[in-house]
Amino acid sequence: MTTSFQRARRPEHKERRRQDILDAAATLGRRDGVRAVTLTDLAAEAGVHKSAVLRYFESREAVFLLLTAQSWQDWADAVEDRLTGPADPREIAAALAGTLADRPLFCDLLAHAPLHLERGVSQQEVRAFKVTTFEAVDRLIGALTTALPGLTRPGAVDVIAGVTGMAGSLWQTANPPDTLARLYAEDPAFAHTPVEFAPRLERLTALLLTATAQEAQDQDR
Repeated sequence: MTTSFQRARRPEHKERRRQDILDAAATLGRRDGVRAVTLTDLAAEAGVHKSAVLRYFESREAVFLLLTAQSWQDWADAVEDRLTGPADPREIAAALAGTLADRPLFCDLLAHAPLHLERGVSQQEVRAFKVTTFEAVDRLIGALTTALPGLTRPGAVDVIAGVTGMAGSLWQTANPPDTLARLYAEDPAFAHTPVEFAPRLERLTALLLTATAQEAQDQDR
């Protein structure tokens, strides 16, 4: 996007400019991958000077960290919509994996948040991110314990941590950079390396849920 830059002065204009920057980050993150997006890229896509981005966000990482927090809330909304009553582990796994597969930017952000994004912002920004994320996790815990009676809160936390950790890692493997994609395509020795994201995540999530539910049952005996 290319526009002539004008400084936002009214509160509603400032909020619009802030949202424009977030929208630009989401667009570029989906298209190019989070890792590849620079502060200069964000400014150009949002139609502002690079210095203007830093008036609204303390760093590139702060932009993507806020997108990550919003994505946690969005994912919690989707899971609550899907899990409205008791279900077996495979049905729950399908809901968790399917809603993550529908959110490729979130899956990419899940890998970058702990490694880069949280380390590139102030304590205040990290705290705000954690508060929003923990609110989403609480909602996810409620959905999981409703869907799988007997699942404890600590067990639900383990499931959420496991599923999101796998999603972040598998997304990177399933969407390799061009150099790796060419290697996989050209060398039969590496043909097995790429993975289908949603099917594998669903299988692994079902195993995790089954094991966690069994552990809860064993503890009740």
